[in-house]
Amino acid sequence: MVPLGSHAMLARMIDRRAFLATLPFAFSALPTFGQEEGQVGAPVADASAPAQAPPAQTVSRPLSDILTSAERFAPLKSVLVSRKGDLLAERGYHGYAPQGSTNIKSASKSILSAMVGIAIAKGLLAGPDQPMAPILQADLRQNPDPRLARVTIGNLLSMQSGLDPLSGPNYGRFVASRNWVRFALAQDFVEDPGGPMLYSTASSHLVSAILTKVGRKPTLELAKDWFSPVEGFRIGSWSRDRQGIYLGGNQMAMTARSLHAFGELYRCGGRTAAGVQVVPEDWVKTSWQQRTSSRYSGDGYGYGWFLKRIGNEDVCFAWGYGGQMLYIVPNLDLTVTMTSESDSPSAANGYRDRLHDLLAEIIGAVKIT
Repeated sequence: MVPLGSHAMLARMIDRRAFLATLPFAFSALPTFGQEEGQVGAPVADASAPAQAPPAQTVSRPLSDILTSAERFAPLKSVLVSRKGDLLAERGYHGYAPQGSTNIKSASKSILSAMVGIAIAKGLLAGPDQPMAPILQADLRQNPDPRLARVTIGNLLSMQSGLDPLSGPNYGRFVASRNWVRFALAQDFVEDPGGPMLYSTASSHLVSAILTKVGRKPTLELAKDWFSPVEGFRIGSWSRDRQGIYLGGNQMAMTARSLHAFGELYRCGGRTAAGVQVVPEDWVKTSWQQRTSSRYSGDGYGYGWFLKRIGNEDVCFAWGYGGQMLYIVPNLDLTVTMTSESDSPSAANGYRDRLHDLLAEIIGAVKIT
């Protein structure tokens, strides 16, 4: 029997349960490309410097044993390991193969960063300190916030535009808008340009729009042209907005081998094995300079690359939703690529950190060989 006066409270509880029950259906109605890792969770206590990963607590094992034991990770699709240009291992898991296509998600932000470096070398862009507003003038709203004039291309690459971020819970609104570039530029400022890191795929999409403007070709065509000397590199399908601009920083299909080829290019200072300088060497170094840090993971961030200490080594890595990882360990001339199922997050459930631990084991193995 319900106590007198509790009927209204009970009705509110039932209404709340009914509303919560509809949430999975509401979110499932978003486009499939609406999945995006973003920066979610509780902020770290001190985000002023990259988090220091503890050394692996396991005794170093042979690389083959480590990769065999990686089968325990249900989402894992492939792992590739190269050192000094030699392929040490290539594994597929759970029915997948390294030559199979996968959605590399936000790992594509590192590729966009490389394209900016190439555009600067070609004289299409002045440099990372170049303001973005004059290039995207046609998409600015009337009487825009004057701070837009201070946002640089470098700010977009380092996620320091200051604009309200459109990743994580805001990503659905972004991709549902009619004009992604205008929607991104119309966001309110929540920080000043050059301030704290505000992870936003909308910032990367503005980079894609900028490349399209100055390159006078769609970003995919530019990528095919500019990366053509890189053996094994190829971008498959890639989502576009309604204006035909390829989505900067998400929804890029690529094989694990292709992503690995890009990683090898960066490990070699932007130069191919045949000696062709594709990405300027100084841009590679600039990309890996810490400019800010994530308030959620504490990891450092440069121009499209995360920076972290893993396995007692400095590591530069690209990270995409679900666990699409490209690790480069400069001190060891090591490149490691990991691809995973792309339909569930990797940060909130700890899977990304387990992949970091797997890398630490791989680092331990190559050090003793």
